[in-house]
Amino acid sequence: MDDLPPPVIVDILNRLTDSTDLARCRRTCKTLNALSYDVDSVNLFCSFNRYMKSRSPATKSSITPFKTILTNLIAKLTNLESVSIGVEKPLRSIPYDDLEDESDDLYLTDVSFVSAWLPRVSDKLKELSFSDFWIQSCWRRSDVLALISRHCQRLTVLEVRNAWLSVDGLNPMPSLTSLTLEFIRLDDEDLAKVNDCFPCLQIFNLIGVGGLKEPKILLQHLKSCQWTVSNAPLSLTVCAPNLVELKLKCVKPRSLVLQTPLLSDFHLSLEKASVFDIKEPLKLKKFHLMTANLYSLICKFPFGRTVRSLTLDSLSRVKLAEASNLSLDALFEVFPNMSCLKLGPTAYSEIEISFCVQGLEGREGMKELKEFTAHLVVSDTEVSLSFISSVLAKCSNLLYVALLIHHELDALIASNLIARCMAVCPRVRWKWGMWKEGSKDAWLSDGV
Repeated sequence: MDDLPPPVIVDILNRLTDSTDLARCRRTCKTLNALSYDVDSVNLFCSFNRYMKSRSPATKSSITPFKTILTNLIAKLTNLESVSIGVEKPLRSIPYDDLEDESDDLYLTDVSFVSAWLPRVSDKLKELSFSDFWIQSCWRRSDVLALISRHCQRLTVLEVRNAWLSVDGLNPMPSLTSLTLEFIRLDDEDLAKVNDCFPCLQIFNLIGVGGLKEPKILLQHLKSCQWTVSNAPLSLTVCAPNLVELKLKCVKPRSLVLQTPLLSDFHLSLEKASVFDIKEPLKLKKFHLMTANLYSLICKFPFGRTVRSLTLDSLSRVKLAEASNLSLDALFEVFPNMSCLKLGPTAYSEIEISFCVQGLEGREGMKELKEFTAHLVVSDTEVSLSFISSVLAKCSNLLYVALLIHHELDALIASNLIARCMAVCPRVRWKWGMWKEGSKDAWLSDGV
């Protein structure tokens, strides 16, 4: 180790995923002890095992408090650019009702704790992340945002998870370009203060934030946004003239207002909305929609002509009486310039049922389709083969077809379907796989 150049050793120490190893390195030799103070990042997370030992009468006296470890670890560190602290996922997933814990040793957004070390390292700090212990933090309102805004003028990335945040005393932070708030308690007026104090945000992730009724995101420089709404607000508004990518997941808002003219990649998941006010995003190329009633929602959107890649699925199981309106013909009426179409299992079922009822007329836009991916729900192989054959015939310029078969389908039936499909149209590139509810798609093979 002594033969390595000091910059190489520091680089190795910076790559440690668990900074408790950094404390161990300090005890190893004088060289590591001296160079450990030159690291520019700290990553420290409390494990479930450590938490349980700190609660056990047999072991708790031998466990150093987690906050003490962090405070001691970063003492005298003067080059820190990144600090990430929190509890590991097994602790974050413990339901509140399953564990009563009134202590504060893992309340990591506690201002008295953060103020003991943050001012000393704030001058060069660029990235800061907290993953709090919800059971200890959810009933304690934290002013940590105000503390951060007073001391971290160079901060560009901020992440806070599992906390109840206050915006009282929050100062503007024009250097901040990326903000993640996940499982946070906020009110509408708090979100308005976030809009005002972080005006240069380019990335904003608002995931599972409760307490909002009519939330609005109003950010001039925003380019990417992921917004998962945990409750059922009255209305949702996104006004971001430079937004390119939006992933929005909500339930039943009364209204959805989007003023995002440069939006090109839009993922939307919702049950329904009574009113849509969408200024047409002329740049939209990719649209991913998941909803309880695909056909009714698709017909409300005005921007179909620009979409080149469309992904569809439903939040509910298909019902025969409701399925006849959603067809490939209807899709190409709304999205006439699609070159890529991906269907989830419920969307595929609806479209196949529609095919059984009214066939497939064909639209001029179908000749633009180059890629087709579908999660098959095979109840009758002859019907599935007939539908796939019709798609291949109407979409005459298809180059790539990827079909996933449900894992419970008999292997002989699946093999027969694969062979017959490939015989129908050997000119396309075929790809086959299996799908299962709640699991990642498993691709099996490619064929020509």
